[in-house]
Amino acid sequence: MLRSTFALIVLCALLLPVAAQDPKPAQQPPAKETPAKEPKITPSKDNKSNGDTKYTAEQIVESVILMYGTRPGLDHIRRNGIERGKITRYTSDGNAEEANYERRFIRGENLDKDKIRLDQKLSTVEYSLIFGEGKLFGVINGAAFTPKQDAMASFISQHHHSIDSLLRYKECGSTITVVGKDQQKGLDLFVVDLTDKDQRKTRFYISARSLRILWLEYEEGIPGGTPVKYTKKFLDYRPVQQTLVPYRTLLYEDGREAQEVRVLTITYGIKVNDAIFKAPEA
Repeated sequence: MLRSTFALIVLCALLLPVAAQDPKPAQQPPAKETPAKEPKITPSKDNKSNGDTKYTAEQIVESVILMYGTRPGLDHIRRNGIERGKITRYTSDGNAEEANYERRFIRGENLDKDKIRLDQKLSTVEYSLIFGEGKLFGVINGAAFTPKQDAMASFISQHHHSIDSLLRYKECGSTITVVGKDQQKGLDLFVVDLTDKDQRKTRFYISARSLRILWLEYEEGIPGGTPVKYTKKFLDYRPVQQTLVPYRTLLYEDGREAQEVRVLTITYGIKVNDAIFKAPEA
């Protein structure tokens, strides 16, 4: 109840007229705050958004960023870190393959400048995928290799079609647009489209009550082929070092569950050696 009330306060604070520019960062609500009547929210006079919501894309997304930990907070706390968990991949014939993973990262100025090392341990093999300076390569048994095209495309796609792509839309030079307001299964949703500099498009479904990103959708496919519709759902949100993180993520391909990622532990602020993102010497 307290987080829901805080979400409403945050939304109200950021959705005031543009005349109240550059408000101070929101304070945490008193611990014993009691629910009050819903205040009247005045939309911006210059709102030109289409759809049945009276808020601009920037008002909605900036409210979301504040709820996830504030822009300065996310930039400082998530500067680097280590995440460990399990990945389960499902094939079209119903078989499942599970792998333990460790993801180490250093946050860059934008998504293209992030450094990520994803170590995966399957039952038969261990290997790493490393992303840095806009390039992706693999390491197995101490030697570098070029991953298969579909593996490379999947890695890049999931990096750019992500919660971070919305939380860091300004840093990445992306544009955001309000599609409107929707209701699905009793949930009131803000629907926002994001287009990045490479014209990748992602649609976000955001809870109007909690301001959490519940799922996103995008389409991808080979040139001339039929595009595949992907849906990524975010579940089991938990607070981590004053930021908000989903501990379970489901990926669907044309409605079929293709992957599940379950976070076991995640720690931000741990020093990560830059050398792990470089290819081993021949």
